[in-house]
Order: sequence, then C-alpha cells, then structure tokens
Amino acid sequence: MTLPGLRALARDRFFHLLLIIGVGLSFLVPFAPERWPAAIDWHTIITLAGLMMLTKGVEQSGFFDVLGRKLVRRFATERRLALFMVFSAALLSTFLTNDVALFIVVPLTLTLRKLCEIPVNRLIIFEALAVNAGSLLTPIGNPQNILLWGRSGLSFAAFTWQMAPLALVMVLTLIALGWFAFPAKPLHYHSGSTAAQSKPRLAWSCLALYLMFVVALDLKQELWGVLLVAGGFLLLARRVLISVDWTLLLVFMAMFIDVHLLIQVPALQGVLQNVTHLTQGQLWLTAIGLSQVISNVPSTILLLNYVPPTALLAWAVNVGGFGLLPGSLANLIALRMANDRRIWWRFHLWSLPMLAWAGLIGFGLFLLK
Repeated sequence: MTLPGLRALARDRFFHLLLIIGVGLSFLVPFAPERWPAAIDWHTIITLAGLMMLTKGVEQSGFFDVLGRKLVRRFATERRLALFMVFSAALLSTFLTNDVALFIVVPLTLTLRKLCEIPVNRLIIFEALAVNAGSLLTPIGNPQNILLWGRSGLSFAAFTWQMAPLALVMVLTLIALGWFAFPAKPLHYHSGSTAAQSKPRLAWSCLALYLMFVVALDLKQELWGVLLVAGGFLLLARRVLISVDWTLLLVFMAMFIDVHLLIQVPALQGVLQNVTHLTQGQLWLTAIGLSQVISNVPSTILLLNYVPPTALLAWAVNVGGFGLLPGSLANLIALRMANDRRIWWRFHLWSLPMLAWAGLIGFGLFLLK
C-alpha cells in the first residue's frame, strides 16, 4: 500500500472503530482467524475494486467536468440542481444498483463543487439516502432485493409491484425534504474555474472496460474481470491505479469479519432462535434493528434462515438501510467518496429522522395493503 494510503488509514476513525469492535468480539467467540477470509464476501470486494478503478478513470478523463459544466448551465438555482441530482441518484439505483449509482453521481457532485457554490456534503448525504430509497423498488436495485427475489419465486414485475408503495413514498419524501433543504437561490459560478483537459481516448476506454467488466460479472468471472480492468489502466493510465482509494476495501473487509464474529456470539444466537415466533410488528423492528448493527444485506442473509422471504421482510431490511451508517454499505461508499470528516456526523442528522419516518409510515402502509 502507498504511503498516502497508510496515512488515510491512520486518520480513518471508522476503520479504527471496526478494529476495536473486532478485537472485543474476539474475546466472546472462539478465536479462529483462519476462518476470517471465508467470512469476506469476495464478490463484493472484487466488484467494488473494479467500479472504483473505472470511476476514477472516468473522473481523470475529464468527462465529469464536461458533464458538470452542462448541468450548471441548465439549472439556474441550487434547489433545481440538487433535486435533479437526488432524483437521478434514485432513478439510476433502480436498475444499476445503489452502489453503481453512487459511483456515478458522487464524483459528478464533487466536480460541480469546482464550478459553482453548492453545499456538497448535504447533497452527497441526500444522494446516499436517495439510492437507498430508489433501489428498494426493483429486484436488482440492491443486494438484499436480489437475495429476496431469488427466494420468493416472484416475477420481476410482481416483486416490483410489491415494493412500489414504499419506494414511492420514500422517494417523494426525499424530494419534499430536498425542497426545503436546498434554497432557491441562484447558482454562483466560480469565475476562476477552468475546464479540465478532456481525454476522450481514456473516457471511451473506460466505457469499453466497463462493458467487459459487466460481462465478466454476469459470467461469474469477476476476478478475471477486475484483472482485465487493472491491466487496461496499467497500459492506458497508471495514474488511475495510484489515485484509487484502496483503503475502502480494507474497511469493507473489516466489516465482513466483524459481522462474522458478531453472529457467533452465543447470546445473539439464542435470540435468533425465537425469530420464527415473532409477530409482524416484532419482526419489523427486529429486521430494522439488526440492519442498524450489521447492515441490511447480512441481516437479510441471517433472517432468511429463520423466516420466509415475505413482503414484510423485504420492506423491513430496506427501511433498515436508513438510520445509522452501517445500515447500508451504500452509506459508507458515499461518505468515503466525499472525503470530509464533517459529513460523518452530519449524515445522521438527516438519516435518523428518515429511519423513524420510514419505520412508521412503512409499517402503516404494509398493514393497509
């Protein structure tokens, strides 16, 4: 790892917290580090690595700068620009998955900061919330829906129809909240901003590598896919490989290991045995609460061992993506890309009220179905 990467880890308070939690859990369960590599979802890690390289490549090609300049000329006010970005994040997440949507909209948002005065941190927070809201609509919007869809036996349309009421309410809630969070003041452009040097060859190469990477993922050959992407940048633009925030992968690995240790705690295992006897309300709160601690994807995997893939479970684990930072891995991706310490606590000022609202309105809507 490069020296800047080591410095980033030294400053990463969330990574330090994960390490402390891991050490604490190691005293409560059998110490078996040889099992830890198997606890890591390597498909997720490899997919993230490929997306991170591709996004950085597009960023260094100047494409986001060109697109950003077109956007700021089209939208006259901060509110209109912000609402467009938030709605775009929600829409993209419905068919590109929440993580991929963030790898598109967050770098573009960071580019907009160079062109005009916008509250970047607040906008990235809303984009993180938007991909959690938008991705819950379709079976391919996020990993937990993919799991639930596969187990449910529903068609694509039937699963989407099942999730539509909650998705509609949450997206409309975000749009309404964004209307008040971002004022209608005119955008002020930075007079000294100059256009970044465009590199069309690199941009088109990123597109070609992306298509090959997607094909490799579809063929379950993600390792060959990520090696192809890395090799492509090694030949075309080595600077891309140096600029990627590789420490994010270590953070995800630590999260997977912590979850692996947590679910082995005897007290938790005893509680999970009673999940099959929970009422609807109790299962709703259990799925949401568990997601706040170990993230909604591991919670889905865990709960599917005890309860069927019902609409209630699907709604609950998606609602669990709001709230605390670990609720959804998409939250972590968005905030890490912002690269600003202040965004970590500001995120919870918006996400915790969203969790409370989603929990209340979601359960009410479910009972009315």
